[in-house]
Amino acid sequence: MIATDIFEGLKGRLIVSCQAEEGSPFDSPEGVCAFAECAVTGGAAAIRSCGVEKTDYLIRHIPLPVIGLTKSHFDDGFVRITGSFAEVEQLIGIRTPLIAVDGTFRPREGALTGPEYIRTIKERWPNVKIMADISTSEEAVACRQAGADCVSTTLCGYTPHTAAEAAGGPSVEMLRRCVEALPGCPVFAEGRYNTPAEAASAIEAGAWAVVVGSAITRPHLITRWFADALERSRGKNLQQL
Repeated sequence: MIATDIFEGLKGRLIVSCQAEEGSPFDSPEGVCAFAECAVTGGAAAIRSCGVEKTDYLIRHIPLPVIGLTKSHFDDGFVRITGSFAEVEQLIGIRTPLIAVDGTFRPREGALTGPEYIRTIKERWPNVKIMADISTSEEAVACRQAGADCVSTTLCGYTPHTAAEAAGGPSVEMLRRCVEALPGCPVFAEGRYNTPAEAASAIEAGAWAVVVGSAITRPHLITRWFADALERSRGKNLQQL
């Protein structure tokens, strides 16, 4: 049963990002739905989905709220989340309960920064619920002031000025700064939360909920983690011979 207040229903819970890259055996509405069905069975509180067609399919087949988005790229190659008003309108058209958009300060459609983009979305569609994907606490504050209903640390490590963060684990300190700067605002933790302990640490740091993707729905990456670890151990053994 989906809670009347989507945020209240997600508090302290796990959200599973069910996405698949182009070329993946799971890159279809049915493929990501299989991930989502497993997430439901495992106790997830919501699903995060990429693409209008896949998001529409999940909304119609999964008994959990779906956070919908689209992906494209900025000119420098870094990812952009739901980067146009047309994409927002498409997600609204399929009744997406919560739409994630790029809230970073980088200019996009109409040369708008993330906060300006969010403010315009809210002016055009006052009832739409917006999750601002941000990379810094400053962006989080600006997006909240612009009307974002919640923020997520999704893009910390995936913008030019935060790329160094991607070399380590999750950006828990940045999460704490967002929580401290935005009392009363749902702050979601996302980005490199690859173990249950790391996810729990995010809740302890004040996260409203935690979004996990790769460690649950990227079999090829999980396989590579294990294969690389064994290869490193094999190399050490050979050096000792």
